[in-house]
Amino acid sequence: MTIRQATLDDAAALAVVHVRTWQATYAGQVPGDYLDSLDPAEREPVWRSRLAGISPPAAVLVWDDGGVPVGFAALRESRDGEAGAGEITAIYLLPEHWGRGAGRALMAAALRHLAGAGFGEATLWVLGTNVRARRFYEAAGWRPDGAEKVDDSFGFPLAEVRYRRGLDDQGLRPTAP
Repeated sequence: MTIRQATLDDAAALAVVHVRTWQATYAGQVPGDYLDSLDPAEREPVWRSRLAGISPPAAVLVWDDGGVPVGFAALRESRDGEAGAGEITAIYLLPEHWGRGAGRALMAAALRHLAGAGFGEATLWVLGTNVRARRFYEAAGWRPDGAEKVDDSFGFPLAEVRYRRGLDDQGLRPTAP
């Protein structure tokens, strides 16, 4: 398995990862009818458009298993307008790859990318009820910074918590934000 930059040819596989991961991760946290309605075929054009429009420092890194993406991390400058902060907007891995170190490797690559792009710290937003993800982030040196928001864009409220960590020059050791 390798980590690499996503290409337009990855759009269909990224749509599958996105949908399947949402369905597995958010069961019981997001309305079931919404999760059941998710369709990779409908997400593929969204991914194709995203990949076509990426410009540095933004990136989508994929965990590639024999030429097929099984996970990804989407990165960009902070959407919260914070100078010097990069953001991980998504990090997803197919459930059958959970607990095998792929998530840690993908996170490390994402942090290296952000540090290499010149960011001194990184943020991410996580569903407040997503205990598994929050434990994963905290084990990687992330800490909640007190910011919260409610995302109503899906037709139901999603309460999110922002996490933050400082980056060293390689992005691997947390530094005080």
